[in-house]
Amino acid sequence: MSILIKNGHVIHGEEFKVVKADVLIEGNRIARVARNIKETADTVIDAKGRVLSPGFVNLHTHSPMGLFRGLADDLPLMDWLEKYIWPREARLTADYTRVGAYLGALEMIKTGTTAFLDMYFHMKEVAEVVLESGLRGYLSYGMIDLGDPERTEKEIKEALRTMEFVENLNSERVHFVFGPHAPYTCSIALLREVRRLASEHGKPITIHLSETMTEVGKIQERYGKSPVVLLDDIGFLGSDVIAAHGVWLDSRDVQTLARKGVTVVHNPGSNMKLASGVMPLQKLLNAGVNVGLGTDGSASNNNLDMLEEMKLAALLHKVHNMDPTVARAETVFRMATLNGAKALGLKAGVIKEGYLADIAILNFNQPHLRPMNNVISHMVYSASGNDVETTIVDGRILMLDREVLTLDEERILDRVEDVVEKIAG
Repeated sequence: MSILIKNGHVIHGEEFKVVKADVLIEGNRIARVARNIKETADTVIDAKGRVLSPGFVNLHTHSPMGLFRGLADDLPLMDWLEKYIWPREARLTADYTRVGAYLGALEMIKTGTTAFLDMYFHMKEVAEVVLESGLRGYLSYGMIDLGDPERTEKEIKEALRTMEFVENLNSERVHFVFGPHAPYTCSIALLREVRRLASEHGKPITIHLSETMTEVGKIQERYGKSPVVLLDDIGFLGSDVIAAHGVWLDSRDVQTLARKGVTVVHNPGSNMKLASGVMPLQKLLNAGVNVGLGTDGSASNNNLDMLEEMKLAALLHKVHNMDPTVARAETVFRMATLNGAKALGLKAGVIKEGYLADIAILNFNQPHLRPMNNVISHMVYSASGNDVETTIVDGRILMLDREVLTLDEERILDRVEDVVEKIAG
């Protein structure tokens, strides 16, 4: 199967240089980027007036939580969780979660996300949805034991069952990740066992880390150290760890994360909405930490639009630091593409020969995206997910001219409304 995309403005290579060129995809790889490619292809797309971008990598989300979008807004995190989210999550069946996963997958395809790192439960159902949708999914069962040894054993067993299920799918697009929820919800025993199993099986780990002052205070009170130092002391941290949020980090934490090669995921929309705080982005980047970008779940964002997330990230740090040179457009764009792919060990995040064909095509023939003075600037400051016209993952067209080809959009939207009524209580 081959696809030839002609006449586009291509964001090319690791330097994100914008060139007028054609892109030839053969199988699941980018075969050529050049002017006036003459080869024939099974599918030809005319991208005149369009921009070809690397697909976006959403490095932290809870995709089925779209079911709770708009359910509880403008609340502190723990009130939001304990009074609204957790009671409804307790009513989620595997089938209801599958419907939420469909909604998340549909939204990501329509906004140009090609790969995502997920943490939730009923992940077998999520895995099947990812397989059907055509997206790349890195899936973790969110493990919480609250210091209960019996629950520790139960959570480990569920994670291993999920890993076996995902591996048996035998898909290059669906991967398992170990997902202990956070240091304040997981025992040291659980965290140590996760570290051992991840090393044994060669799987990455994702975890919430230093998201709120309350969380950091709990760990400080319980262990006499920060969450980062705690994880370092038990040998948990490594280059295979992807830590979400990283809002409340001191200088020692930042240096530790850099030394251990940990990726930190910025979630500005969620952090602002829940008033969690502002990640020390510039300190992390200056220390050489690989920083990716995520939306978090749709219940706390309230969408999975990575283009909007880039704008939020860029603007937040400028005003927070009172410095317009912080969080430049190219820096944030790199966080949303190449840095995320790097964290997942994925040969993607750039449009270049030999890389995976994960591409979003945006329609720049619109007033808010003209004149094309600076394409990367427009991607970060002017574009939205609604400007994505075509989404390609692994050399397969998932959406063409805004029509999703792999999922039944109308049926999914109808099922979502039915499920929300059932879990309302």
